[in-house]
Amino acid sequence: MSGLPKNDPNVLPQSVMKTMATYRCKPSSDISNLKMKEKFDKLSATCSRETTRLYSTSFSLGIFFFSKELRDHIHAIYGFVRLADEIVDSFHDYPKSILLAEFSADCFKAIERGISTNPVINSFQEVVNQFNIDHDLIRQFLKSMEMDLDEQSYTHDKYNEYIMGSAQVVGLMCLHVFTNGDQKEFDRLKVPAMKLGSAFQKVNFLRDLQADYQQLNRSYFPDINLSSFSDENKRTIEQEIINEFDEALSGIRELPASCRKGVYLAYVYYRQLLLKITRIPANQVMSERIRVSNGQKFWLMFDSLVRYKLNVM
Repeated sequence: MSGLPKNDPNVLPQSVMKTMATYRCKPSSDISNLKMKEKFDKLSATCSRETTRLYSTSFSLGIFFFSKELRDHIHAIYGFVRLADEIVDSFHDYPKSILLAEFSADCFKAIERGISTNPVINSFQEVVNQFNIDHDLIRQFLKSMEMDLDEQSYTHDKYNEYIMGSAQVVGLMCLHVFTNGDQKEFDRLKVPAMKLGSAFQKVNFLRDLQADYQQLNRSYFPDINLSSFSDENKRTIEQEIINEFDEALSGIRELPASCRKGVYLAYVYYRQLLLKITRIPANQVMSERIRVSNGQKFWLMFDSLVRYKLNVM
């Protein structure tokens, strides 16, 4: 009874009156709709999280070591870019160009409306709107996906354009989340984030060289004839990636604590994959897909966490 005025037992406390007034201002249908949207947003986040888990063990483990409030945001970005990538790389028996055009249109409609019935796009638009992600970054990414529909081999200019759109802008989308609206921090870490995205993508190119060339008839690396891919060609590409990883590491060390550990772990995984590739000849890279086993990944995770704890990144 301590919350009720002693002189009138029938009067409710002010806090309760305010709460009731709030609900009176909102029709019950509005409250119900809000709850349904929250349920759908949770479903959307789950879809993006499961997309990440199914398609990338490395990124899933890296994201696990982000602070809890960041995880769904990065899953949303990964889910979006993965779905677009699957359209151009996997849906061979379907009209890829139409599917990608519809996917792109749905994305920008969702950003404008604040909702999409596609759960992966829905979770992505929430991140775009919450963190004010530059729409030009999204356009550049989707343009690079369009290039995969047509380009079979790349000039230096097209190669740089593709790397920017398919990888570097994804790093910048994530950096918008990591810096949470701090433009000064974003600008300071922008170049290392782009270098990391570029290095990741070029490692992917080397890892997938056989599939891209033999199954999809693609050749990303300019001035290199994959029908006669040599150890010298391979070493040139590897050194380029090593240089980018070195530049990226300086930026990883400066990232906010909320994401630094997870990004460092993804960096370690990819650096290990590159190391495995450097140890085999060019003809083997052209004949098989090189990977880091799950057992190695868990060992790398343990080793990386120790290094991180001791501040010897």
